[in-house]
Amino acid sequence: MKKKLFLLLPMVLTLMAGCTVVQPRELLTRNVKEIEPLLSSSPWWRTAVFYEIFVRSFYDSNDDGIGDFNGITEKLDYLNDGNPETNTDLGITAIWLMPIHPSPSYHGYDVLNYYGVNPEYGSLADFKHFLEEAHKRGIKVIIDLVLNHTSNQHPFFKDASSMEGSAYHDWYVWSPENEGNRWHSAGVGPTSNYYYGYFCDCMPDLNFKNPKVTEQMEKVTEYWLSEIGVDGFRIDAAKHLIEEGDKLDNTKATHDWFKQFYTFYKEVNPNAFVVGEVSASDARVAATYAGDQMDMVFNFELASGFVNSANGGSVSGIGSAVTFIEKDNPDWTFGTFLTNHDQNRVMSVVGGNIDKAKVAATFLLTSPGTPFIYYGEEIGMEGTKPDEDIRKPMQWSDNSHAGFTTTTPWRELGENYMAANVQAELADPDSLLNYYKELIRLRTQYPVLSIGGYTHVSVSNRGIYAALRKSKKESILVLVNMTKEIIDEYRLNWNASTLKEGEYKLEMLMGESVPSDLKVSNFGSADYVPLVQLAPYTTYIFKIIPRDK
Repeated sequence: MKKKLFLLLPMVLTLMAGCTVVQPRELLTRNVKEIEPLLSSSPWWRTAVFYEIFVRSFYDSNDDGIGDFNGITEKLDYLNDGNPETNTDLGITAIWLMPIHPSPSYHGYDVLNYYGVNPEYGSLADFKHFLEEAHKRGIKVIIDLVLNHTSNQHPFFKDASSMEGSAYHDWYVWSPENEGNRWHSAGVGPTSNYYYGYFCDCMPDLNFKNPKVTEQMEKVTEYWLSEIGVDGFRIDAAKHLIEEGDKLDNTKATHDWFKQFYTFYKEVNPNAFVVGEVSASDARVAATYAGDQMDMVFNFELASGFVNSANGGSVSGIGSAVTFIEKDNPDWTFGTFLTNHDQNRVMSVVGGNIDKAKVAATFLLTSPGTPFIYYGEEIGMEGTKPDEDIRKPMQWSDNSHAGFTTTTPWRELGENYMAANVQAELADPDSLLNYYKELIRLRTQYPVLSIGGYTHVSVSNRGIYAALRKSKKESILVLVNMTKEIIDEYRLNWNASTLKEGEYKLEMLMGESVPSDLKVSNFGSADYVPLVQLAPYTTYIFKIIPRDK
């Protein structure tokens, strides 16, 4: 009976709502049996490569100028065709969809019905078909879950703000007086008081001190995990869930709520994954949520370090972030990214410099943590605020409307679409897209790049980034010249605890030239020079192999 009542709930609410040369792919191929033992003890998200999609902007399948679920389904083979023997796909293994629920806005973060899908994106059947096809290809799918607030047009809020004694009044946060710029008038009438909306008057905050709100959101969570079959959620505005007096974020009450939520969703599906948006968070803040509240949150400080170092040609940005990570969250249990839907796009930040964009991609895809790639980042799409202009249509070709649609798109195209598009870059072996593809394949074929230990290697030249990735089975050295100049004066140093004493040979996985052998003493490695020269803006990735093997 409980199951039948639960299935009716969505129907009830719906009625209420109305430059580097890489090695050929065959040299990177590894036996699946060789990789599987390295993954067996790690949850799937620790080795996943995510791709963030704004449905409205990905691909229009029905010629109305708006992207849709069927459009994503049509383009799944571009993301991952499910065949490890091919090399035409990007190779990602998981997708994060920005809000898919009915909403009065273009972005969808003001939800009208948590059990439905935006009709502009298609039907629930279309979404299920997309999900099925993604799963066939081994792609996990998570969706945005907006817990902090609803739309002010949600049936619950309309009822709460217009009716005396509404059963939903205490589902939101109210005050008889205007307490500041985040308090909004409900207007004249029976409830002529003020409600709290952290982001705007269009998004009234839910009151999670009311257990009925928690009960409802748990039903939403169970519906999407159990009935629909998604693999998890990205929690929007997680740090703002429950305010305590003047403290508006990361409160004890918020942490306590997520602890019980973690227990709940793991009981529904132990393999469900939840990543939280805790904006401006660093390794310390990420560690306060990870493990018993959410599986991880995003590390915004590291994202800035990646992009700033790539743009500035100095290791200082990433080095500073890593220093704090080693102190506060050495397990790297957080999501990594370069930029997302709330930030100016990477290619615009680096001034359209593809070499710098490649360096940033190297940082993202050779570091631990779970990487998230924002759609179009892999082809160098540009975009600066306002938000609509960092969420423009995907650039598939240089044809009319960039191959996104056959009609006028919902937002004008990016200015660089004639050169920066999937079709052109697939044909160019030195393109940014093919560079992303090779990095992703390396990360997939060498799990040490996902779940191995990380050592930030000391380098005598600040224009060089170096890192050692090490597991029981493998060791890999990543070396990047972040500058526009040839570098021939540099030394690498690390202590003895990183690699055992002995002699090693280096096998080139990415880059050109023949590296010199490595000798590690009981004091570590001093003044090691793997290559005589490092070419400008070039990444070198080496597998470190003991000489006795």
